[in-house]
Amino acid sequence: MNINDKLKAFNITLPPVAVPAAAYVPFVQTGKLVFLSGHIARKDGKPWVGQLGKNVTTAEGQAAARAVAIDLMGTLQAACQAAGGDLNSVKRIVKVMSLVNSTSDFTEQHLVTNGCSELLAQVFGDKGAHARSAFGVAQIPLGACVEIELIAELA
Repeated sequence: MNINDKLKAFNITLPPVAVPAAAYVPFVQTGKLVFLSGHIARKDGKPWVGQLGKNVTTAEGQAAARAVAIDLMGTLQAACQAAGGDLNSVKRIVKVMSLVNSTSDFTEQHLVTNGCSELLAQVFGDKGAHARSAFGVAQIPLGACVEIELIAELA
């Protein structure tokens, strides 16, 4: 099944590339690698604010990370189109790095990040298996609860 069919099966519509909030670009391609800038969690079009361990549960954090994965795929789609392809040109999701806005005693950043990782694996299959880092941080821009960046290899 191609990626677009999988997205339809999961009832996922990819958003357009978000306008950067500062001095950076949404993605950069070098060789066959595409580096996606960090995407913050959004809910109803606004930053999904909160802190894990304080006012956001692990399950809510997972949902936020899943929402970030959808936004990342929208940007990855734009990167693939700029290279003359589509999401089916993704050879591999190489790495995901997740920043989780969390209290000093919150230790489930890895579980929060699964919201992103699991969706990427469902959509891309074996090509979605990736290396990953998940960090707890004191704050994320705009008070967002999660920010994730991604590196992918194109065919």
